[in-house]
Amino acid sequence: MTTTASAPALRRLDGSALRVLVVDDEQMLTDLLSMALRMEGWDVRTAGSGFHALQAAREFEPDAMVLDVMMPDLDGMAVLQRLRQSGNDVPVLFLTAKDAVSDRVAGLTAGGDDYVTKPFSLEEVVARLRGLMRRAGSAQSADSEPILRVGDLTLNEDSHEVERSGDQFELTATEFELLRFLMRNQRRVVSKAQILDRVWNYDFGGRSSVVELYISYLRKKIDQGREPLIHTVRGVGYMIKAPQ
Repeated sequence: MTTTASAPALRRLDGSALRVLVVDDEQMLTDLLSMALRMEGWDVRTAGSGFHALQAAREFEPDAMVLDVMMPDLDGMAVLQRLRQSGNDVPVLFLTAKDAVSDRVAGLTAGGDDYVTKPFSLEEVVARLRGLMRRAGSAQSADSEPILRVGDLTLNEDSHEVERSGDQFELTATEFELLRFLMRNQRRVVSKAQILDRVWNYDFGGRSSVVELYISYLRKKIDQGREPLIHTVRGVGYMIKAPQ
């Protein structure tokens, strides 16, 4: 897992580390998520089943939960229902292989706060959790503005709005993650391998040509007809920087 220029650190209102409970029956997945969340400075606990999740939620009192929907004993919807019935309003980010609109609606209707489908990027999960905890009022940062800037280009990590000189752009989820990764590392050259690792999912088996394709998509949206921000460093990778 590569390192990136970090967003402003989030802490609890009392200054202590935020607590996140990760629930999934795939241990490799919980290990990867735990690593990414601990890199944010957060206190992370894991659970591999629905019943263990309920017990951990009582003992750990997390500020947010990453909750898998499909589990062998008690599924994520049932876990969430029991949490809400007990008066626990912890923000919940559903994690599931299901991508049907009906599943998404069911999760949010049940009281979930957000929804990410597998495969996903670790960067996206971190960003979604940051947004959830900010909105819940359980987190604070030195810089409350979740805005990344490179020259006249701005990206809002919470609202997913992207603007350049007043013009707004509609980006796909993957285009947004790619642009965010570049902007977090502005004036740094990032390789295709680093981009594949951080923008696509953790076990992505594709070729680096997909990076070239999505870089071209971004250029057509944010650079076309303007002074370019995205630059190719031949034989190395890509860099975003403001015009001199």
